Amino acid sequence: MDSQGPILVVEDDPPIAAGIVRGLKLAGFQVTLATDGYLALEAALKEPPALVVLDLNLPGPDGFALLEAWHHRLHVPIIVLSARQELEARLRSFGLGAADYLAKPFWMEELLARIRARLRLPETNARRVLTWADVRVDLDARSVSREDQGLVPLTRHELDVLLYLVERPGRALTREQIADQALPLNEERDARTVDSHVARIRKKLGPAGARLRTAWGIGYRFDLEDAP
Repeated sequence: MDSQGPILVVEDDPPIAAGIVRGLKLAGFQVTLATDGYLALEAALKEPPALVVLDLNLPGPDGFALLEAWHHRLHVPIIVLSARQELEARLRSFGLGAADYLAKPFWMEELLARIRARLRLPETNARRVLTWADVRVDLDARSVSREDQGLVPLTRHELDVLLYLVERPGRALTREQIADQALPLNEERDARTVDSHVARIRKKLGPAGARLRTAWGIGYRFDLEDAP
């Protein structure tokens, strides 16, 4: 996937946009987000995407206006992702060059499957790779590396804790959940053990370790985006 351009997500609803971006990054895709029609036009010119996920109801030029502007100019698959379920909206989208149409609410797994189909990416070759700052986590290979330092020397238990957190971005997980699911039965699995593992992981990841955030009164949470 790294050899292709980013996926351009055009969505103005913050929770939906954040969920799509998280899901795509977790699946190993590069992502550019545009939250209105003008930003979408600018983003498509600045860095040609491999594919566009397009909402129809947008501030500025709406999705139909973007489809018209890109028709015969932007030669990439466009998947319309919209709450509009009427046949007229679907037919108009296809008439303006959309390659696919997925109605909201939707399953992230289905959107990923449609993206891979349009990009002709076989499911078996779709590695789950997550990157942030200088860190690269390959969930399938169970490896963690930093750009200038190579593989991060995590212990098996530290790696298990990190992978458990990053596979659930944005979710506040209790220390008990982390211990029960990420640590073996024959090891200490109390809250202090989890705290120790997280502290060492943060240190080994350097500044990027700040994404492992303390959820006060609960436990820990991994965030894909920097805190505002």
